[in-house]
Amino acid sequence: MAASEYAALKLFRSVADRRYYVISLLTVIVGWEVASRFLPPYILPSWVLVFETLLRINLVHAWVTLARVLLALAVAFTIGLTLATLMYLSQKFEKYMIPIVTLIMAVPAICWVLFSILWFRDQEFRIFFVLFAVCLPGYTIDILDAIKNIPFQLREMVLSFRPRRSQFISKLILPGIIPNILTTWKVNLGLGIRVVTVAELVGTLTGIGYALNFALGQQSIREITAWTIILVASLLALQGVISLIEKRLLRWRK
Repeated sequence: MAASEYAALKLFRSVADRRYYVISLLTVIVGWEVASRFLPPYILPSWVLVFETLLRINLVHAWVTLARVLLALAVAFTIGLTLATLMYLSQKFEKYMIPIVTLIMAVPAICWVLFSILWFRDQEFRIFFVLFAVCLPGYTIDILDAIKNIPFQLREMVLSFRPRRSQFISKLILPGIIPNILTTWKVNLGLGIRVVTVAELVGTLTGIGYALNFALGQQSIREITAWTIILVASLLALQGVISLIEKRLLRWRK
């Protein structure tokens, strides 16, 4: 296949995929609007009312929530990457750590919220602790599995050059697990967005969770819907950034 034909085919597939995406989204929007015509606005508001609410809500809450999520996930990723690397390099350390990581993963998010309320006074640290505890096991296990999935022949080839441990990690381990790292970031971003709103519902005065709780007290379905749209849009934007990074770092993939 010629280069021009391949480029045309790639463009056609991209346009077709976006068309299906737009059609699905428009179906949901139109279905919502039609249903709102038959239901009272306090149950299902029209899009006009929702967008009017979007124009007058305080977006500072959204920025605070996103900052909390990104900070906690960055720390959880750093420690998870470190733990996974150490577990790969030492089987004894892995045997000690796997039960602990599994136990942390098994605890529901709401339990971490309750623990944080009882253990800590600072509101920001409570939210950070909950996000960190929920996301750390996923990073650790996914990265450890990615390291173990590096082909044995490739490891043997690199070891034949007698590299230092730091070279072995930087030249083989890190490049080999980049696809899995990007995937686990996408997953944990979605998990973090869902968990942070629950953590913010209790004892905070900022963030989307607080705004949702306030809207619930006012019984304002319009504000709840507006904040839900902002949450979904924020998650899609963050995952879009990860996808752009993925396309650049993994441009060798077709």
